[in-house]
Amino acid sequence: MFLRNAWYCAGWSDGLSQGANALLVRRIAGESIVLYRKPSGEVVALEDRCRHRQAPLSLGRKEGDALRCMYHGWKFGPDGMCIEVPGQPRVVQQAFVRSFPVIEKNDWIWVWMGDPALASEELICHSVGPNHPEWDLRTAHIEVNTNYRLEIANLTDLSHVAWVHQDTFGGTTAYSAIRAKQTVTARGLNQEFWVRGVPAPTFAKHLFPEEARFDLHFNVTFTVPCNFILHFRVFTAGKAADGPSDGQLLLDTFSSQAVTPRDGESVDYYYSWGAQRGTTAPGLIELLIESNHAAFLEDKRILEGQFQRMKELPDYRMCDYHQDSGPAKMLWVLDKLLKEEAENVA
Repeated sequence: MFLRNAWYCAGWSDGLSQGANALLVRRIAGESIVLYRKPSGEVVALEDRCRHRQAPLSLGRKEGDALRCMYHGWKFGPDGMCIEVPGQPRVVQQAFVRSFPVIEKNDWIWVWMGDPALASEELICHSVGPNHPEWDLRTAHIEVNTNYRLEIANLTDLSHVAWVHQDTFGGTTAYSAIRAKQTVTARGLNQEFWVRGVPAPTFAKHLFPEEARFDLHFNVTFTVPCNFILHFRVFTAGKAADGPSDGQLLLDTFSSQAVTPRDGESVDYYYSWGAQRGTTAPGLIELLIESNHAAFLEDKRILEGQFQRMKELPDYRMCDYHQDSGPAKMLWVLDKLLKEEAENVA
C-alpha cells in the first residue's frame, strides 16, 4: 500500500520547537512516530512505542539528546538504542526502537520510512520554503479522511477546478478543456498547461473590472508518495494561442504541497502559497492562503464523500475519460515503484 523507500513530510519546521515538552506525534504510512529536537536543534524521529510494553514514547520526556519512557523509565538514545533501564544494571541488546532518517529541507521535516542505507537527500522533492528570501509565503495544514491515492488523482487532474472550486479558484469552465503537456519521470510526473482568456478566479474577481481577462500558466511537478509543487503565473490576456502568453505578467506565485498518508483512510496535507517579494500588494498573500484553505475544504468535502461511497461499493465499475491521463500516469509510477520494492524485499 505504501512506498517505504521514500521521504514523507512530517510537517513544517516551525511546528517543532526546542521546548522541554515539545514532542511531535505523527502517523506516517501506518506507523506511529515521535519527533523531537536535540539541544543542538537536530531533529530525531523514533518509533513511538517503548520496547518494554509499547507505551507511547510521546508521553515521555526529553533528557538531553535522549527520550525517557514515563511508564517504567526506560531511556532511549537518538539512535533508538535503550541506554538505561532503572533498577537493572544491564540493558539487553534487543532493547531498541526504530530510528528513522530525518532531514529538514526548505522548512519542511522529512522522514525516510524505508531502508536507511537508501535515504538519499537528492530524493526529496524540490520546493520553496516560507523562509526563502525571494518569496513571501504562508503555510497551513489540513486533515482529510481519504486514501492518498484519491488525493493523487485529484491533484493530477485540475479540470475539477471548474466544478469543485467554482466559489474559490474557479469562475470559468475553461479548466474542463485542459490539454496538459505531461512528462513521466522516474519518481513522478510533470504537467504544464495554459488556461487563456479567462476571468479572474472567483476569490479575486472583486479586484478587477468585470470585463478583465487573463492567461494562467501552470507548471506542476508531482513526486511520490504525493507531493505537488506548483509554479503558477497570471498574465493579462494576450493574443497568443499557443506557447507562452504575450500578455503582461501580473503575478508570479509558488505553492509547495505535501500529502502524507497517515494510514489507508486519512492524510495530513501540508501546503503553502505566496508570491515573489516586491510583486504583491498589501494583504494579497493573506488572500491567497485564505482562498487556498477554503478551496482545500472544498476538496475535503468531495474526497471524503467519494471515499465513503467507494468503501460502500469497492467493486463498482467506474468509467474513465480523457482527463484521467494524469492520474493514470502518476499512479502507474507509484505502482511500478511499489512492485520493484516488493520484488527487492522478496
